[in-house]
Amino acid sequence: MVDRIIGKIETGKPGPTVVFFAGIHGNEVAGVFALEKVFGELDKLNAKIRGKIYGICGNLKALASNKRYIKEDLNRLWTKSNIKKIAIKEKLSDEEEELVSLMVILEKILKDDPGPYYFIDLHTTSSKTLPFITINDALINRKFSANFPVPVILGIEEFLDGPMLSYINQLGYVAIGFESGQHDEAISITNNIAFIFLTLVFARLIKKKSLPEFEVYFNQLKDASGDVSEIFEIIYLYRIQNGEHFKMLPGFESFESVSKGMPLAMSDGFTVESQYKARLFMPLYQKLGDDGFFLIRSIPYFALKLSSFLRKIKFDNLLVWLPGIQWESREKEILRVDLNTAKYFTGPLFHLLGYRIRVMDENYLRLYNREHAAKTEMYRGEKWY
Repeated sequence: MVDRIIGKIETGKPGPTVVFFAGIHGNEVAGVFALEKVFGELDKLNAKIRGKIYGICGNLKALASNKRYIKEDLNRLWTKSNIKKIAIKEKLSDEEEELVSLMVILEKILKDDPGPYYFIDLHTTSSKTLPFITINDALINRKFSANFPVPVILGIEEFLDGPMLSYINQLGYVAIGFESGQHDEAISITNNIAFIFLTLVFARLIKKKSLPEFEVYFNQLKDASGDVSEIFEIIYLYRIQNGEHFKMLPGFESFESVSKGMPLAMSDGFTVESQYKARLFMPLYQKLGDDGFFLIRSIPYFALKLSSFLRKIKFDNLLVWLPGIQWESREKEILRVDLNTAKYFTGPLFHLLGYRIRVMDENYLRLYNREHAAKTEMYRGEKWY
């Protein structure tokens, strides 16, 4: 049985706090093995470590059963409304109990330990894949992710409700996911080890010169990613419905190019075709899970630079001067857009300005701002910023 705390290093020297999560899905054990290995090496490294480092196990019950989850996906429960409901429930499901245990640890870290904070969630996929990073598209996440020689995927929170990192990101902190490879491949552990050590260097808990294998770890990820280091955004998700018999066609890998109309899967005896010319992302080759596959496209460099500029000058404040657009609250975290007005705008425009799109009802869109919650000042003094 794996313990909740895989490892903890507290040197007493002032510095950031880095928290690694692994095993949020119980069939994804590469991150657990990697953290056990890293903490063993850190004890022997005797490097001048500053700050605090945590390694935390996610779904202990699912890990013990080697299943993605017992009753429900732990990585889909982290919405504010759901957490409020769990807080007053008398009887909790297995995953709800796991969430409560993790919340206690998270709240204690944020209360007792110094910032800046970095939260890293280690995962693997059911299909073959290059290693990659997933982030909510806040500039602090984008800037920190740029240190790593792997592709970065933006916008997953627009398609999924309740990932743990989205909850942490809404609190304002750097929170990134790392997918190291296919579930049972040995290289998934190796890639995780490299990523963990690089994180500790980039977050300045370990000096680069104190880690002789820095270049080895960097090149490990660079080679494993096939020199693909673009930033992509998700443009489509095939969501599996209750009772649907879905099966990916064999042999697909993440980041594989697909053409519009290309057969990708079977659903209830019918062919599921690609809706776009794009790259396939995280095709589902396991029984549990509702996300059949994603499609992604690379984002042009000029669009990334433009979005960064528009967010810094708070260009979105001008939108409320237009009819049909208003702030939903004084905190200016949510724009409410009349659907009649919204048809004159495009999703990419709102993405440029740092908003994720959610349909509110038949009359309005609710657009959640990624930047307003970000505790940018906490990270402004960091070298990577």
